Amino acid sequence: MGGGSGGGWNTLGNISALEEKAKRSLQGGKRNVFISFASEDMNEVNLLRANAKNDNSDLEFNDHSVRVPYDSERADYIRQKITERIERSSICVVHISDNTAQSKWVKWEVEKSLSLGKTVVATHTKDGKPNNMPDWVSSNGLKVVTWSKLPNELK
Repeated sequence: MGGGSGGGWNTLGNISALEEKAKRSLQGGKRNVFISFASEDMNEVNLLRANAKNDNSDLEFNDHSVRVPYDSERADYIRQKITERIERSSICVVHISDNTAQSKWVKWEVEKSLSLGKTVVATHTKDGKPNNMPDWVSSNGLKVVTWSKLPNELK
C-alpha cells in the first residue's frame, strides 16, 4: 500500500543500519558447546554450567554435552549418541582434572570432535590444574586455559 515516508523505513540508510545490527547480534550469539569430562568431575562441570546461566557472567553458551550417562552397556550406541551431540556443537570444551586420564570416554570424545573439524579447548579450575596432564592434550596440540579465560575461547 502507500509508500509514504512514515518513519523512514524505506530509506537505504535504515536498511543498512538494520543489516549491521543483525550481523552484530549474530556474531555475539551463544555458541553451541559440547563439554567433555570424566564422570567423577560432574560437580565441577555443573558449576561451569551454572556460571553460564548467571546474568552477570561473560560465559554464555548452549550446552550440548551429556548430562546423564546413557543407559546402555553398548559402546556403539553410546558413541552414536555422543557423536550426534558433538555434531550439533561448534566447540568442544574438555574439563581436565586428575580424573581425566582414567576416563575411557574423554579421549574418544576429543578425538571425535577433532575428526569432525570442531575446535577443542581444554580447561581446568584456577587451582585445579591436574598433576598428570593426559598425553593426548599435547599430542593433539590442545590449548589449555583456566575457566576464567574460557569466555574468550568461546567467541
